[in-house]
Amino acid sequence: VVYNVGLCICLYDITKLEDSYIFPGDGASHTKVHFRFVVFHPFLEEILIGKIKYCSQEGVHVTMGFFDDILIPPESLQQPAKFDEAEQVWLWEYETEEGAHDLYMDQGEEIRFRVADEVFVDTSPTGPATATPDTPAQPGQSSAPPAQESGDKKQAPYTLIGTICESGLGLLSWWNS
Repeated sequence: VVYNVGLCICLYDITKLEDSYIFPGDGASHTKVHFRFVVFHPFLEEILIGKIKYCSQEGVHVTMGFFDDILIPPESLQQPAKFDEAEQVWLWEYETEEGAHDLYMDQGEEIRFRVADEVFVDTSPTGPATATPDTPAQPGQSSAPPAQESGDKKQAPYTLIGTICESGLGLLSWWNS
């Protein structure tokens, strides 16, 4: 992922190679390269097709095969919708003349969704955490907290936030069959 650009899919071509340099104390060759690459970066309001990867209280998680960080939050689902704790799926309470029917948003179901927002998170490496002033580090000890104690949840560098399109559920075509 290139920050504020999108998901790099592949190198298209190399347009320019500049001179190579070897710096003192470093045996590697450093070369400035100009290139173009193919990027996945859908525009806002674009309609895409994906498959439901899984459901959680956060919403419906969608995959496009090559890109998995797509979330449709509960407020963006077709309403009225509710989360079934036992089945771990969202369901749409579809109203007909005969009454209400629960249409489940099952894993693997193909859906259409509209890109409502995109979120870029800078995941560049950061330095070690500093020790708190009241607990100085002993010589030979690290001042950084152990990884399990840091409590930081890994975030995806690029996430799409979507909304279900009208007639976006493949469930609707199943129901009409």
